[in-house]
Amino acid sequence: MTRHKLLFTFITVLFFTTGISAQQADPLKPDMNKPAVLPGYKLAWHDEFNSTGKPDTSNWKYEHGFMRNEELQWYSENNAYCKNGVLLIEGRKEQTVNPQYNAASNDWRLNRQHAEYTSSSIQTHGKKQWTYGRFEIRAKIDTAMGAWPAIWTLGTEQEWPSNGEIDIMEFYRFNQQATILANVAWGTGKQYVAKWHTERIPLTHFTTKDTDWANKFHIWRMDWDKESIKLYLDNELLNTTTLNTTVNADGSNPFLKPQYLLLNLALGGNGGDPSSTNRVIKYEVDYVRVYQKDE
Repeated sequence: MTRHKLLFTFITVLFFTTGISAQQADPLKPDMNKPAVLPGYKLAWHDEFNSTGKPDTSNWKYEHGFMRNEELQWYSENNAYCKNGVLLIEGRKEQTVNPQYNAASNDWRLNRQHAEYTSSSIQTHGKKQWTYGRFEIRAKIDTAMGAWPAIWTLGTEQEWPSNGEIDIMEFYRFNQQATILANVAWGTGKQYVAKWHTERIPLTHFTTKDTDWANKFHIWRMDWDKESIKLYLDNELLNTTTLNTTVNADGSNPFLKPQYLLLNLALGGNGGDPSSTNRVIKYEVDYVRVYQKDE
């Protein structure tokens, strides 16, 4: 082989090696690469959170106040912002006055004079919605006591749970054990009573293989089509739900219809008592990408 051919070969190998390594994201840092091209799919929508400041209001809106599950946090716009390539949601121990306080009310949202914690929840409701697709969310979750982060979707029709709920990721304490959950829920014959297909995986399933797991970003994925919903964590299949089973009492199927996306950090409730966590609880979302089959 001539010297020129050797040089050409070296440059070619260097080029391709550099190209491959550029695609491999550091698990401890945000991934600044462009969204991958997936054969047979088109990129329908994405948010890389690469700006600085509030999340893009053309994509997201906030929840406010006490919302669900008798959780401790007051949802505020002040706890979610984009910085250094991620959406950062912070759970803080800080007292907030409940402006709708009513000591005589039986509603937990009203009879609490104060919230002792604040956090944020953002959603695409009324802005973005999808029927079917591959959803990829790269995120780093805080596993501290009290944390209850989630990536989930809800249907745009009917009341819960007949609108359908998909929990692409939940983390909380189940029987006092730190647990990753992948869930699908739909309606029954009783109002506000869901039928659940739930998979619970102890956090130790992941941390025994990687003791630094909690400090890294991971990819939660949903593959959803007219046949099934499959939920993955770092390419490990956690939950498969076939859609011939997800039929509401009225005969409708919520997972044949559009869903919107929510990203939130709850505190307390299933997450456990956060009072022993003497720091800000952080939930970092690197990107959200929605691919749909290229017809």
